[in-house]
Order: sequence, then structure tokens, then C-alpha cells
Amino acid sequence: MTEISAAALRGAVDLSSLRGRDTQPTSDATAAASAAAPGVVVDVTDAAFGEILELSRTVPVVVDLWAEWCGPCKQLSPIIEKVTREQNGRVVLAKVDVDANPQIAQAFRAQSIPMVVALIGGQPVPMFTGAVPEEQVREVFARLLEVAAQNGVTGSVPADGAEADEQAVEPEEAPLPPLHAEAFEAIEAGDYPRAITAYEKALAENPRDEEAKAGLGQVRLLDRVQGLDLQQVRAAAAAAPADVDAQFAVADMDIAGGHVDDAFGRLLDLFVASDGDDRPRVRARLVELFDLVGPADPRVASARTRLASLLF
Repeated sequence: MTEISAAALRGAVDLSSLRGRDTQPTSDATAAASAAAPGVVVDVTDAAFGEILELSRTVPVVVDLWAEWCGPCKQLSPIIEKVTREQNGRVVLAKVDVDANPQIAQAFRAQSIPMVVALIGGQPVPMFTGAVPEEQVREVFARLLEVAAQNGVTGSVPADGAEADEQAVEPEEAPLPPLHAEAFEAIEAGDYPRAITAYEKALAENPRDEEAKAGLGQVRLLDRVQGLDLQQVRAAAAAAPADVDAQFAVADMDIAGGHVDDAFGRLLDLFVASDGDDRPRVRARLVELFDLVGPADPRVASARTRLASLLF
């Protein structure tokens, strides 16, 4: 289990630049946050982060640093939201798109995403980096509440949707297709091979199932990086620059950590250096990662252009 210490990041992270000059007094922090975004899950911007810092003096705040192109983020974020809502207002989740809010990412020194940090009394404390199973998320949340109580942060906010439910009933979400549901359950349990099998079956039934295709790429990446040590992987790649599998491992870790350009650059250089037998493998891995990041991402367009120039 991740160990949470209220002093773990003290002095290492400076959030003073995000407080702003017009921050609400502590006594009004909960009301201000509730008025801005009722409920326990809040999308936060650079400009509004000062309110979240003040809110953390009343109720512990979990900060989820994510990005649209980040596959592991898409696996982890729903789990964090689910566990947050189960706390009935004792925890607030602040979601931060690092691409749209670089000041927050810089303040937390986010070297890779997903990165999840808690705020207790305005002080940042680490939770975890990278996708983790639901069981571990629950354990870390339980420890977070213990540390918050030890520091006198025991308030709460209205449970998500409590006020809105009095006026309107939210429509129920359509159930997931059976194979998608099986894959999601497997991911939550950390059983990535079972999730891969479920998504492959879904695609066999419907090759145009874009959600299954995206999910398959994400879970394959999670399966490949599970249990890897970044320093060991980088050392192995540095010692054997011609080893395709060693370079693949570093590229996977870079993608999982949000270092997209580094991953693409490494594999494109590997494509140039590889002989005819290895080039198809390198190209196939590049195409897989292109699909994972998404065709709309400008980094994908740039890497595709370079790959095309190398092919022709």
C-alpha cells in the first residue's frame, strides 16, 4: 500500500503561486466550492485552484492530474471518481487537465501522469503515480482520511448531486455491453490478460467497435508496463541499444508516463537503426501507439509524417 505522510512533500512542492490574491477565507471555502461546482467531483483550472487549496483546510481534496491522450488516466480516473463518491462528501476530487492547466502541473512537479496527490490543510501529500487497481485506491483513500483526521481536517461537502436530486432525476446510464463490462471488471481487478481477451472477443464480433479498439490498446499497454521498474528498464535499453524489446519497454513506460514525444522519437530512431527483419515489428508498435494516443494529437501527426518519410 502507498504510504501517506502529511509531511512527505512539504518543502518539495510550492503551491503559493496558485493561491491567488482573492482567495476565500477558510470559513467560506466549502460554500464557495459548492457554489462553483456542486458535488464532490470538480474540474479545476489554474485560475480556480486557490479555492481548492482553501477547501482542503476543511475537507481533504484528492487532485487527479490527467490528460485526454493518456490511456492509463482513462483507466484510473473512473475508479478514483467511484471511490470518491462513496465517501459521501468526506473527500473532494479535483480533476486537472494538465494540458489546459500547466501551472498546476508545474507546481506539483508532475513528471508523469496519471499522478494523484492529496491536499490536507493546504499541504500536498503523495498518493500514487500511474494506474493502480481499485483495491489499492480504496486502501490509500482510507489512509488519507486517517491522516486528515490526525490533522483536524474532518469536514465534508454535500454529497454529489444531493441538491440537484431534489429538482430532477438523472437519467440512468445505458449498461455496458457484456464484453465491455467484463473487460472493465477485469481492469478494476488488475487482471489485464482477461480484459484483453474480452476486448478481443468484442472486436471479433464487431470490428468497428471503436470503444473496444481503444480499450484494447490501453489495457495492452497497462499489461506490458505492469511491474516494470523505470530505472531498470532504461538501464537495460541503454546497455543494448539494438535490442528491440528493450527499446519497446522504455517507449511503453514513456507513453504510460505521458512522455509521448520521447516514446515516438525512440521508436522512430529504432526503425532507422533496425534491419529488415525488425522493421515491421517497430512499425507495428508505432502504429499501435499512434492509435492509443489518438489521431487528433499533433504529436501523432508529426510522428506519422516522419515514419512515412522513412518508409518511402
